[in-house]
Order: sequence, then structure tokens, then C-alpha cells
Amino acid sequence: MKTGKPTTIRKKMAVAATAAAALALSACGGSGFSESADEGADPAAGPSDAPISVLIGSSGDAETDAVNAAVDAWAGESGMDASVDVASDLTQQLSQGFASGEPADVFYLSTDALAGYAANGSLEPYGDDLTNKDDYYPALKEAFTYEDQFYCAPKDFSTLGLVINTTMWEEAGLTDDDIPTSWEELAAVAEQLTTEGTVGLGFSPEFQRLGVFAAQAGGGLVTDGAATVNSPENVEALTYVKQMMNDGVASYSSELGAGWGGEAFGKGLAAMVIEGNWIAGAMTNDFPDVDYQIAELPAGPAGQGTLQFTNCWGIAADSDNIEGAKQLVEHLTSAESQLGFAEAFGVMPSIQSVAEEWAAEYPDLAPFIAGGEYAQNLPTAPGTIDVLTELNAQLESIKTGDPQQILDSVQGDMEAALAG
Repeated sequence: MKTGKPTTIRKKMAVAATAAAALALSACGGSGFSESADEGADPAAGPSDAPISVLIGSSGDAETDAVNAAVDAWAGESGMDASVDVASDLTQQLSQGFASGEPADVFYLSTDALAGYAANGSLEPYGDDLTNKDDYYPALKEAFTYEDQFYCAPKDFSTLGLVINTTMWEEAGLTDDDIPTSWEELAAVAEQLTTEGTVGLGFSPEFQRLGVFAAQAGGGLVTDGAATVNSPENVEALTYVKQMMNDGVASYSSELGAGWGGEAFGKGLAAMVIEGNWIAGAMTNDFPDVDYQIAELPAGPAGQGTLQFTNCWGIAADSDNIEGAKQLVEHLTSAESQLGFAEAFGVMPSIQSVAEEWAAEYPDLAPFIAGGEYAQNLPTAPGTIDVLTELNAQLESIKTGDPQQILDSVQGDMEAALAG
């Protein structure tokens, strides 16, 4: 799906999106559930009478209320007992549940937690049992596939786009025809937007943002299971970023005195930022007087590229009601439920069949869902999150450092992580 030129987002817009980081989980190995399939319910027997517990990490009352309503509706229709618990620390409580032998039946699970829990047998690999398994974006399915098994249903997702301050854009004499579609055009408009107190383009100091340029250059940290951190494509991407920073038209949000790209944008420190659809909620709540619009990120040498962030509905292999849990997940990932969640707290549906309907309902955010067709995942194998952390530390000096040397310094660590 491609979208036309973005339209200005009205201040009255109430859509708020969830930051993927707020729902992030980290993998915990060694919880000792390799024999859980023998101890749990027999899937062939159908749903049991056992109640189903659902553990979520919530962005606020809107999300909590929406999930509660969806679960209650399913419980009323199915006749099964199901309840929702909101974790104060999802990573910790999920880990504790598995360690104690009493995990929640259904839970939010992040991409970086999948491999660890799947490897030790804690997760039920139910993805291929879903009736809508072919409706998910392929990259989302890939994110929750471990050793060729599709483990769990992506519950929603976020992508990165180009967020533009329309007031500054117009003051610089720019129009919709100037929305950048290439690296050259992005650098040019960033220069036009740069003033004494505002940089043209801002982004958080991490590969979770700069990685869009690697994707647009045809690169990535892991390709077909092999470490490709120091690939020529990634070097080209970081060289482009370094050039813009040294030209004074791009900057890290931290260098601008902001905690993240959205804050730098809201405070007028950056005229454009690379951020995800969660920025809509932040702008509505914290910077309601700033007019802005969303555009798809420009194409690089290899074409369009962005990054995506997602969570799935995990099911514990030790659940006493695996079949009931599967039916609940089917309900929670249906078109009706996902569009309801989108209305309630701003997430993007993980199924392709409702993408056009979602984009028509939220045209100002349509460029984000358009990115789902070409979005790239960050690596999720055990140990790779630590490598990404080290890379981010190295990227702090990208303005003065050598891109090739920075990437070379991390290549071996990624190879070791992938080797186990």
C-alpha cells in the first residue's frame, strides 16, 4: 500500500500510540520448562475448564480498559473464565511466573524475549494453528519465528517515519512537493530548515533510529542468519549520517538537550525527526500547539526502508488451557478487535487485511502503516540485544569517528552472539 502526500495533523486529534519500548521484554533463559509439554494440557482434548490469565504491560488506562473489554467480551461469548492483570514490571513478572512454574496463560511478549523462552520450552508454538496466520505482515511473522516455527501472533506494530513541523516547513518556503523522497532531498530540506536555534533533522542516538538508513542502503545487522554489521551498505548509511551531522543539518536529540526525538521535536529544537507512531500521543499530551505532519521516510540507494517494533501474544507451554488460550488470541487478533484497539489507544493492526481501513480512518498516520510493507526487524537472537547496546555506545561518537571502524568493532561480537 502506498499513500499520497501526508496531510497536516490537527491539534484535536486524539489518537495516541504506544511506545514499543514501554512494552519491551528481555529474554530469560534457564527457567527449566523443557518438559512443559508433558505437564500442560493436551491440545487435542480441546479447551478445558481452567481459567485463563492474561498478563499485559499497559501504556495507560485506555489500553488497560480496551484489553479488559475485549477479554471480557470473549469470556462472555465462549463461557470460559478469563481475567487480565496489568504488570508493573512486565519483564520481571513474566520471568518470575516462569521461574515459579505458574506463568500467565497469555501475555505480551517482545521480539527480543522470544528466542530465550522458545529455546527453553516455555512457549507454546501455536502460530501456524491460527486461521489468520497468512494475514500477518511477513516481517511480523518473521519476528516471531524461531527455528522455523511461527510461535505467536503479533498483536500490533509500530514503524518509523519522518515527522515534520509544518509551521517551520512553510516558513522555510517548502511545500508538499518538497517532501523528500531520496537521501539527497532529505539532506537538502534539512539544510533549508536549519536555523540558529533549530536543526533540520533530529534523531535519538541509537541504531533503533539510524538503522533506517542501513535498511535504505540495503543493509542490516543480520542478513540470512549471518552477522553483517560491517557490511558496505551499513558503512554507506553511517557515512551519510555522519556527513549530515558534520554539515550541521542533523543532530542527536541528546546533543540538543532532549531525552528523545519526540521531545526535541516538540520543543522546536528539530524541525524534522525520525520517530514512530507513538509520537502522536506524546504530541497530543505534551505539545498540543505544535502542528505537524507525517511522511514516509525517503528512499536510499537500495530503495525504501524503515524499522518496525512489535510484541506478540505469547502462550505458556505449561498452560492448563492451551486451546482456550488459542481461541482467546484468535479473538484478540481479529479485525474487529485490532481496529478497536487502534481506536482506543492508537496502535497499528498487525494484519494486512485491515491496513487500508486503518489508513482511511487515520489518514494523518497512514505513512506509518505504509512502512509495514518494507519494514525491517532488528536482530532478536539471544545475546544480540547486548551487541546492539554496544553498537549504540560506539555510535555516540559517529560525528568524529570512522563508520567502518565503529562497525568493525562490533562485527565479531555479533558473530559470537549468533554462534551461541
